[in-house]
Amino acid sequence: MGNAGTEFRREIGMERNRTFSLPNLLTYGRIVAVPMVVACFFVQFYWEGRFQGADNARWVALAIFIAAGVTDFFDGYLARAWDQQSSLGRMLDPIADKLLVAACLLLLAADGTIAGWSLWAAIIILCREILVSGLREYLAELKVPVPVTWLAKWKTVVQLIAIGFLLAGPAGDKILPITTDIGLALLWISALITLYTGWDYFRAGIGHLFED
Repeated sequence: MGNAGTEFRREIGMERNRTFSLPNLLTYGRIVAVPMVVACFFVQFYWEGRFQGADNARWVALAIFIAAGVTDFFDGYLARAWDQQSSLGRMLDPIADKLLVAACLLLLAADGTIAGWSLWAAIIILCREILVSGLREYLAELKVPVPVTWLAKWKTVVQLIAIGFLLAGPAGDKILPITTDIGLALLWISALITLYTGWDYFRAGIGHLFED
């Protein structure tokens, strides 16, 4: 009993030490990036039509988004390489990703960069994220793992690149006239892959949903 208690306290101590490990700090930074990107868009809305700085706000938002995307790779890589994986990190990592993507899509829809039929692509992406998250949570209670497929990882890459182009949006169009068009095309490609991977996850878990 004493050995079990000692082992339990040791594991708790390790989790606490990993709370402020570099991989977790990178994940925290990605969460902090969300209100920073939102602030850039509010600055753009205020400056537009008043100053020439509206484009600068979009470039800053893009820079923050790119930095957050880089941390998405390094936090997981460093956690594995340095054996600093933690329960907190595993919980926050997908949450940080979904918060950043959802916030950017909503902001881009609000300012009209994503409009018309392209709104459906954003809706598909957001609905899939919610549905798959709910499925993962349910299956986790049943101790059923839901591994991330390579296609899902490529979907994420295409999605992030699409959002990057769309964040540049009108500011980017002044340099490369098809910047927004590229972003919208990639967003649709991401949405189509999203539909397939979402169905793939649902098909893998549907058998467990009706076991009772």
